[in-house]
Amino acid sequence: MNFLENLFSKKKYAESIVLIDIGADTVAGAYVHYSDGEQPTILYVRRLPIEIRPDEAHDRAMVRALELLAADLIREGAPVLARATGSGSIGSILVSVDAPWQETRVHTEYFEQDESFIFTKELVEAKLKSSAAVSSEELLADTSIIGTILNGYETNNPYGRRVHRASIIALTSIIQRSVADDILRVLSRSYHTKKVFPIAGSSLRYQAMRILFPHERDALIIDATGRALTSISLVRKGMFVTMVHVETRSDDTEWVPAVTKELAELAKHYPLPRTIFLLAREQEVASLREKLDTANFAPLWFGDAPPKIVAVQKSFVGASVRQMTTNTPGLVVLLMTLYFRDRHAGSGEIR
Repeated sequence: MNFLENLFSKKKYAESIVLIDIGADTVAGAYVHYSDGEQPTILYVRRLPIEIRPDEAHDRAMVRALELLAADLIREGAPVLARATGSGSIGSILVSVDAPWQETRVHTEYFEQDESFIFTKELVEAKLKSSAAVSSEELLADTSIIGTILNGYETNNPYGRRVHRASIIALTSIIQRSVADDILRVLSRSYHTKKVFPIAGSSLRYQAMRILFPHERDALIIDATGRALTSISLVRKGMFVTMVHVETRSDDTEWVPAVTKELAELAKHYPLPRTIFLLAREQEVASLREKLDTANFAPLWFGDAPPKIVAVQKSFVGASVRQMTTNTPGLVVLLMTLYFRDRHAGSGEIR
């Protein structure tokens, strides 16, 4: 390559990452390779159960399962990665943490001045920093901006514009600090990267769903993948409105009544969309879909037509992700792959 080619060439982005999914009952890990102009490629997946011993705390059992998972990722997964990419090095680690160790909080921040002003990323970061408040037992793991309104209008490219007033909607991921410390300790023993991105699972999956279904402007998203906690997100006119949580296991007889109760509360304040997206793990999605199909939702929607329930399948994500592993990745790992592609790949930071 001559001098001019060197001068004007742009280095192609390529990175291999580790995905870690920490649920209430299982932990999973995956190696994924990202490269400019290509689909993300899942090269290796491993999922292990969290087996709680007598008199053992839940979080201790989870950490023990994570240690076993990390060992499998290094022993079995790293050689697979090296053969596929020519290198076993890792650039980043994305860690999704579910209940009972996480909490997702929603808040809106407002900007208004007497004179018009330029809306900048620095302005937003300063506002979010000043509003961040967690206890000493909590870790503020992630703040994701999921909506921006300038002068009363939603916009996807807000920075650098002159405005009189603005607001942002943010999802904040809170993780128990002791659990977060244990997770980081286990991962730091296995990988030599400081680019570790922890996030609450409910926040990640909501954002991945908006990537997967960008044109669904009115919908409810019922996320029951976390087992211990179900989150319900409301999207109206393309904008995130609110997220509520149901603290009951998805295999419990009280799950449908609890979901119906939360929907009834939402219906007091907002017209409910007629499309419901259901997220659930593979072994539960059929039974949960059946439960929702037979639930009495009639009082919550005007008219005779019941809401349309769409059980999100792995095949929905299949066209966006390549899979080169004999172990089929679950829906959660696929959604994590989409999320990282749009939020981190090529930048090392949230955009």
